[in-house]
Amino acid sequence: MTRIRLKPDTLDEENRKFSQERLPRPLFLNSVPKSGSHLLKNIMRMFVPVEDHFKEQFIQWGNLQQYKHAFRAEAKMLSWGHLLFSDASAVEAAPARKIILVRDPHTWVLARARFFLSDEFGDNSVLVKNGELTVDSLINLMIFGIHGKAMSMRELFTYNAVAWEGSDATMLRYEDLVQAVKTLGSDESDAYFMALFEAAGLASVPDDWQERVRIGSDRKQSGTARENLSSEVGIEIPKALTERQKEIVEFAAPGLRALLGYT
Repeated sequence: MTRIRLKPDTLDEENRKFSQERLPRPLFLNSVPKSGSHLLKNIMRMFVPVEDHFKEQFIQWGNLQQYKHAFRAEAKMLSWGHLLFSDASAVEAAPARKIILVRDPHTWVLARARFFLSDEFGDNSVLVKNGELTVDSLINLMIFGIHGKAMSMRELFTYNAVAWEGSDATMLRYEDLVQAVKTLGSDESDAYFMALFEAAGLASVPDDWQERVRIGSDRKQSGTARENLSSEVGIEIPKALTERQKEIVEFAAPGLRALLGYT
């Protein structure tokens, strides 16, 4: 697993300013990497006692057996990760409610590229950081993967998201979460967060929930927000894919965007 270097946040201190209730059962926030994982995680951290946050690691396939106790029914913990779907992960995570976060593959490709180039991405063996690739080649690597080093877009979306779908999992789109944060206080945002809290299984929704969301969604608290990443690699990532690159995304993962609700 790649070592990620992120600046610490102050959300534990912010959390303790509010009264907290334990979750009725464990809650696992799973996501496709670079799909807004820290935004969802930081918001939900504001609704669960700090002592019930599983902060040892992002739970992934490689460390599942070491950290599977996060899913124990009696623990009632909030945990998060990028956990691939398989027989062992399905069995171990069975006691937990699951929220699955995805992102439009068109913008996900660009977000992944930015992160691979950042100083916070700690795998120096990945040659994309030497600055000698063209931006088109880098984007193609984000779509098709790096042989022996990084999974393809199709594999990541398949095993981190689509394969987890079921009655005990709720799939969220990053763009909808961002819109609800931006329009906090509107009827549409209220409805969105009430549905999120129901999916998370909160015992009750506190009256001050909007203030908790504001604190948790503060981009200064996220080490992976675009403006908080640093890089000395001289590759400029575009703001959007070209039409040809969008066609390549569809070739690499046909039907994926439609399945996730993107048109």
